[in-house]
Amino acid sequence: MLAKTYGSAIYGIDALIITIEVNVGKGSKFFLVGLPDNAVKESHERILAALGNVGKKFPKRRVVINMAPADIKKEGSAYDLPIALGLLAASSQIKSEHLHEYVVMGELSLDGTLKPIKGALPIALIAKQQGFSGVIVPVENAPEAAIVDEIDVYGAHHLLEVCDFLDDLKPLQKFSGNREGLFLKDINHFDFDFSEVKGQENIKRALEIAAAGGHNVILIGPPGSGKTMLAKRIPSILPPMSLEEAIETTKIHSVSGILKSSSSLIITRPFRSPHHTISDAGLVGGGPYPQPGEISLAHNGVLFLDELPEFKRTVLEVMRQPMEDRIVTISRARISVAYPASFMLVAAMNPCPCGYYNHPTRACVCSPGAVKRYLNRISGPLFDRIDLHVEVIPVPFKDLSGERAGETSAVIRQRVIKAREVQTERFKENDTTHNNAQMSRKELNLYCKLDKESQQLLKTAMERLSLSARAYDRIIKVSRTIADLANSQDIQPHHLAEAIQYRSLDRESWGD
Repeated sequence: MLAKTYGSAIYGIDALIITIEVNVGKGSKFFLVGLPDNAVKESHERILAALGNVGKKFPKRRVVINMAPADIKKEGSAYDLPIALGLLAASSQIKSEHLHEYVVMGELSLDGTLKPIKGALPIALIAKQQGFSGVIVPVENAPEAAIVDEIDVYGAHHLLEVCDFLDDLKPLQKFSGNREGLFLKDINHFDFDFSEVKGQENIKRALEIAAAGGHNVILIGPPGSGKTMLAKRIPSILPPMSLEEAIETTKIHSVSGILKSSSSLIITRPFRSPHHTISDAGLVGGGPYPQPGEISLAHNGVLFLDELPEFKRTVLEVMRQPMEDRIVTISRARISVAYPASFMLVAAMNPCPCGYYNHPTRACVCSPGAVKRYLNRISGPLFDRIDLHVEVIPVPFKDLSGERAGETSAVIRQRVIKAREVQTERFKENDTTHNNAQMSRKELNLYCKLDKESQQLLKTAMERLSLSARAYDRIIKVSRTIADLANSQDIQPHHLAEAIQYRSLDRESWGD
């Protein structure tokens, strides 16, 4: 007898429908075909034990299981449940008339208990798109899948629950997701707030500009000056994610298997802070079966690289193209997947090996040329993609001991949101540009025209401060954001002057 069940394979951050055909006929051998990996092949032993322990029988006949389409690699243990149901239906132990209505996924324990899977959200999305009535997943994954509207989502604890449901004996627990309600819940709640930061008003201003224009930023300062503390508060001033951004971000975390069980929808922008010992594949994604890296997990959020010169140079170099394209493509012999990677880079570093170059009170003990060599660990092309270079100095005692509270993140965030709204209107005809940091040369010429006074100011700064040529476009982009924050239609000389001071590492005198 032939029975069909339907599962799903994750391809990048999207899913594909997999048809699992189970045929039980004359003979005594077992065949599992359709490009399964070792985890799928091992399902035979798990299913054999699980069926025996719940009072069902594994067919003692010739069993052929085909997983179609056969040219797509099937990975992981989540196919246990649909294969087991196919075997029971093909051997007439359960009814088969409802199997075609559902996409079913779940890993089986030896006692028949269902274990959580990865990628429940994209599985539910593809099931809705393909016209299925619903999805059946382990109960831990059901709230995540229920984010998708207009499709029934059922959560099960045990194999027998699913069997009884298909036999119309007992209903399964049905989940419904109020995604708009979840999206609005705690959208303005953050663990860190800029009001907790004493002093550093000039640094807060620079980070506000970075958030308003989507600019990459690097913080340079001695140990203990507050670089990490400031960076952790950047998500609190970024604009709220749209519902589409929240769903896309959740999909990435879902297929990576790191979505918290208590969170069915990610509503705050991610903040990822990988250690400097991370590998190339860990940062941009990869592996035998490509998985998202940190730059994709930071999609729509912040990627914070602390102690930037301590990262391996090869790791930083593979990040350059995704920073420009906002997508990373990982190719292998049999598969090529693309993961979104639109993130705001925030980096931090000491100014020299000892950490006290340019310190107001402590002397630098590094040898001549050590500062330059330390800075040269980071390539020019990577610096070229960082718009703001911000020097962070230690906070004076009078500021640390003062009781005056700083400006809250909520107040700063409102200014950032207004500036982003201006940019949204400006780039509404362009699908590839969303903020000032992404402007092309053509858009710079169109939206960032400088008057004669501003042109002369920029020329003088380039000459006197020995700024590199690559600083030119960055300064103009940042000045455009400063003008947007000031609600100014044109870039004024004082906007340009403020932008120029954020290019300290481009000065040829730095480190001399």
